[in-house]
Amino acid sequence: MPRIPFDRIPDSGRVWIFGSDRRLAEDEEHRFLAAVDAFLDRWAAHGTPLTVGRDWRYGRFILVGLDESSVPPSGCSIDAMVNTLKDLEAELGATFVDNTPVWYRRDDDIGRVSRSEFKDLVRSGSVRLESVVFDNTVTRVGQVRSGEWERPAGEAWHGRAFFRDRAPA
Repeated sequence: MPRIPFDRIPDSGRVWIFGSDRRLAEDEEHRFLAAVDAFLDRWAAHGTPLTVGRDWRYGRFILVGLDESSVPPSGCSIDAMVNTLKDLEAELGATFVDNTPVWYRRDDDIGRVSRSEFKDLVRSGSVRLESVVFDNTVTRVGQVRSGEWERPAGEAWHGRAFFRDRAPA
């Protein structure tokens, strides 16, 4: 089955979330999404097409959802997706494949900082338990839909990691 709308991927579907280190210009965004769509249109595991959808959120995050009920991904197919994104990084001068930053809402924008910088923001009070963070480690589409991807820091792994003395039990 070819690429389908992201909202048709079941809650049990696998999700990968990649964030751009910067907001893409409009022409870059069009090139990026066209390249991702072209890849997803031919994405396969051992020659069998995968049922996949993607979503672009906040001009920064690409969410790739996969319905594993018909064909699960292979290690090689996942590597192919990551390599495609790395090629786009080189072409656009942006970073997409990096799991180390912490993502959070900063007023009407999205912040992307190192873990030590996030810790400093917590110490200074710039980021609180109520501050909205993005948990790009979620693995299921249903987690995105239920609000586990974007939620207050105190309800995410961020609360345990950065607010140990203040996080709810």
